[in-house]
Amino acid sequence: MADSGRPRPADPDAAESRTASPLAGKKRAQQSPGLRSKYQSSAPGHCFKKVTLTKPTFCHSCSDFIWGIIGFLCEVCNFMCHEKCLKTLRKVCSSMTPSLVQVPVAHCFGPAGQKKRFCCVCRKQTEGSTALRCEVCELHVHADCAIFTCADCRSCHLDGILEQDTFHHHWREGNLASAARCEVCRRSCGSSDVLAGMRCEWCGITSHAACYLAVPAECTLGRLRCMLLHPACVRLDSRNFSKMHCYRIAESCSHELDNSDDGDLSAAAAPASKDGQPAASESGKQNLKVFDGDDAVKRGFFRLVSITKNEEVVEAALRAFYLPDDPQDFELHEIGGLQRLHSDDILNRNGGPDNRNSLKDGGDSWLLKAKPRVTEVIKVYNDWPRSGVAFISVSVSDSSTTSSVLAEVLSKLDRQEEDLSKFSLLEVCMSSKQVQRQTLTPQEKLLDKLREIRKVSLRQMNQTRFYIVENKNRAVRVELLIGGLPPLLTTEKYTQLIEEHLAIKSHLVTISNFYLNQGAVALQISCFAEAERIYMLAKDTSINNKTLTSLVIPGITHNTLGEDVCPLLVFVNPKSGGLKGRELLYGFRKLLNPHQVFDIMNGGPLAGLHTFREVPRFRVLVCGGDGTVGWVLGVLEAVRHKLTCREPPIGIIPLGTGNDLARILRWGPGYSGEDPYHILVSVYEADEVLMDRWTILLDAQDVSEDGKDNDFLEPPKIVQMNNYFGLGIDAELSLDFHLAREDEPDKFTSRFHNKGVYVKVGLQKISHTRSLHKELQLHVDGQEVPLPNIEGLIFLNIPSWGSGADLWGSEVDSRYEKPSIDDGLLEVVGVTGVVHMGQVQSGFRSGIRIAQGNYIRLTLRKPIPVQVDGEPWIQPPGHIIISAAGPKVRMLRKSKQKQKKSSANMRDGHSDSPSSRDGH
Repeated sequence: MADSGRPRPADPDAAESRTASPLAGKKRAQQSPGLRSKYQSSAPGHCFKKVTLTKPTFCHSCSDFIWGIIGFLCEVCNFMCHEKCLKTLRKVCSSMTPSLVQVPVAHCFGPAGQKKRFCCVCRKQTEGSTALRCEVCELHVHADCAIFTCADCRSCHLDGILEQDTFHHHWREGNLASAARCEVCRRSCGSSDVLAGMRCEWCGITSHAACYLAVPAECTLGRLRCMLLHPACVRLDSRNFSKMHCYRIAESCSHELDNSDDGDLSAAAAPASKDGQPAASESGKQNLKVFDGDDAVKRGFFRLVSITKNEEVVEAALRAFYLPDDPQDFELHEIGGLQRLHSDDILNRNGGPDNRNSLKDGGDSWLLKAKPRVTEVIKVYNDWPRSGVAFISVSVSDSSTTSSVLAEVLSKLDRQEEDLSKFSLLEVCMSSKQVQRQTLTPQEKLLDKLREIRKVSLRQMNQTRFYIVENKNRAVRVELLIGGLPPLLTTEKYTQLIEEHLAIKSHLVTISNFYLNQGAVALQISCFAEAERIYMLAKDTSINNKTLTSLVIPGITHNTLGEDVCPLLVFVNPKSGGLKGRELLYGFRKLLNPHQVFDIMNGGPLAGLHTFREVPRFRVLVCGGDGTVGWVLGVLEAVRHKLTCREPPIGIIPLGTGNDLARILRWGPGYSGEDPYHILVSVYEADEVLMDRWTILLDAQDVSEDGKDNDFLEPPKIVQMNNYFGLGIDAELSLDFHLAREDEPDKFTSRFHNKGVYVKVGLQKISHTRSLHKELQLHVDGQEVPLPNIEGLIFLNIPSWGSGADLWGSEVDSRYEKPSIDDGLLEVVGVTGVVHMGQVQSGFRSGIRIAQGNYIRLTLRKPIPVQVDGEPWIQPPGHIIISAAGPKVRMLRKSKQKQKKSSANMRDGHSDSPSSRDGH
């Protein structure tokens, strides 16, 4: 980041020592009585003024109530505090945030939730559809404030460019719950009224803004460290990919910010009055349309700066753009005119009627420009933090080149004897959406480079850094997972399809894995440009009328995982449970490493299982309905042979309608807004149990009355069953519900509405009759079993059916064993109709017990509705065989014990929920 080398104007003593011309000093002396008084703070960047309070106000530093009518307000970022807090203030102004960045990491902006939050830039409350939040960290901003944030998101992986040797806390200010307490002084540090307090976004500890620097710098990841994927264990070469791509976040999430960046920004940026009053609506105020560079003029992005009488124009413009620079170094140029305003010009001070009229109502546009400078001081950050020096200040002039700056930096680092050609100067633009890096040529003029950046955008200059880096011939390795291919082809055919449709270069691309059942391949690419080309091309390519999917896959260095670490792989179905699925997805990304949290609608379960394929031990958490759980179990069974951990235990957060499997595993009938942090603790403390899985072979053939096979109808298919398999009236109701949901999917967003539709379709079938015993034959363990007069036949693997009903019943019968999810047996139960099913749902009756066994054979004489775990269809006549499906699967059952305050493997001195401190 470049610096003019002059003291900041926020420091009164420094302001007195500024170099100024005699004429400028005379003008300033004449006008000083009309200027606002500025108050010194121990934190840089702030520009405090004394204000009279007209409503109850809280201090942003200590979060206490401000008694009396006097407060101190920063004119740049709206920071409010007591007079006593000015001397102990540690939180820098929003304009200085880029100076605090340790490793530049871009944000992933998406629409904010409904909860009350405060903007991290202007510190005002966010509200309505214009609010944005980062999908990875706890950054909340207004849409028009987002461009003033910098790349200070969490660093969740190593990219081989800019890295830390020690894992530090990642502090984020504000949006804490009122009950949060300071780690240092143990006093309350949270507030629901203002942006106050600090929180580490990894371990979750909280502190006052005046205390957080006393916390040890190294972060231990807190109570969740045993299930968290440490950033040092994840490598991802992501130079050409945005963070939205790296974290597999749906690109629609950034739609609002994209519109703000690429569209007409004047409306969004117009209300830029720093005191929160409507711009230009009050008497005594005038407006300036101010642009900060040629790029802003081209895109029509201006800040409508509201100016009162006797206020310095340039200083107000700098505040509007959150620029901490000295007003003496800038001036305003009228766009399309010759008029010019300097830093020591005061509105209405020396202008006649023409001057005043030109500024009224924002009628004219002004360009904020930096004055030409003969020399400047730049900060060059080093890429090896072990040296103990964060940056080196270097003075540059017209003759300074990249090589001369590198030589001076190496000299100050006592490395002057090293070969200069082994180092490069890296320009890094830390914008909020994407970190852009550019290596400067050895003969490039640094002062010309600074002028070029400032000409484009002063705001961009404030977000630009220079790094000295060692030149390394590091091998590039980008991994992409290409899905959507036709399933069950040969490896040669998949190779041919990839080469034909994606035109891959064989010397740069290797196919590392084939997933035949899922129709997917994994590519390893040794060139950034080739990886980006394939990634974008795949998204625009269709094979057999099906569009391909393309995902960036991180690499996990499993040998660096701690012995006590068992990372959690999380799958979330955001379409389940209304908006609760999306909020869970955001909550888990924020609490864990986002590389271990997967949106199952973006690439399916294969993306997560492929990412964790070499992890020796991990657990899985599935957030969705029974269908989502079955989807994950099915893919896990298909790719088990490619995993180092072949039987990961699986937990469930119920987001569906029935949630029968979640019920018997004690995860509850449905998610009701439980704190994501407490969910993770429950997963850690859960017990492992075994569960049977069953394979259903569906062989559709034309079967005669005597049971003999005639014509071939369709090829056999195999499906997996976890919960239950139903034929007849049960499946018919499920099919009607399924068709209704397909017709109007937007209406099926709540569990209550879904159950109402089930009741409605059930009442429509109440007079329906079907003699199921005449339409099929049943054999259990080789013995034919006669069927009573029933309308529905159900095969149970778990003791929960139809949203928690006990269809088998609890009565003891010596003919049958007590049902269990791991007994290797299926329970066969019949129902006589809709009324009987309603009685079972109400707990008044149970089903008709028919048989119990481990090998089932059915012969269908007519087409019959069937459903497997809630997925219905019409099954043609033929044979159905149900048998055990290989090894039992390991599931996680929620412990009956209360959540422990501490645990031997989760001990960090903290038992509070970080997410509850955020208001979750």
